[in-house]
Amino acid sequence: MTDIIPPDLAAWMDQEDAHIADQIRRYGVSIQMIGGGRCSVPGCCAPVSDCPFAYTVGLFGIGHPELIVTGLDIPGSSRTLNAATDFVYDGGRFMPGVETAVPGWGRVLPEAVPNPGDIVFNANCHYRRPAEFSVPALQLAYPDKRGRFPSDPSFSGARKRQPRPGEWDALT
Repeated sequence: MTDIIPPDLAAWMDQEDAHIADQIRRYGVSIQMIGGGRCSVPGCCAPVSDCPFAYTVGLFGIGHPELIVTGLDIPGSSRTLNAATDFVYDGGRFMPGVETAVPGWGRVLPEAVPNPGDIVFNANCHYRRPAEFSVPALQLAYPDKRGRFPSDPSFSGARKRQPRPGEWDALT
């Protein structure tokens, strides 16, 4: 048995692939937003998620892991990932477990994502990689109002908005 993709979905997928490639050529990355209340897939009626997330597509092409941020609205995700991308293109590098000040945004704590193939679908599609050989990704954790990150037991932010890497995926 073969999977048959409806023509309207196949056309949308082709257009989305071209759009991502164009954004990477123009801006260095394409930012993918998931769960923020908007869906461009034909027939999609996905509800707003309790834990929206966004990720980059394009940093793997310059030898850096893709970046993920969770729990922010669309403008917040865009600001964070654009500032983080600028940091990388200006010669910076995010390392797991090393707190980093991102100019134009603030402090982040990059954490290695053990299951990127379950999250960064469009990055893997762009680089023609199967989920089991996914591009690497780092989740950028941000601090609560008192400056503590989610990995700190005294973190007072909403843990549901910043689940720990490996404890979530794009389908849950």
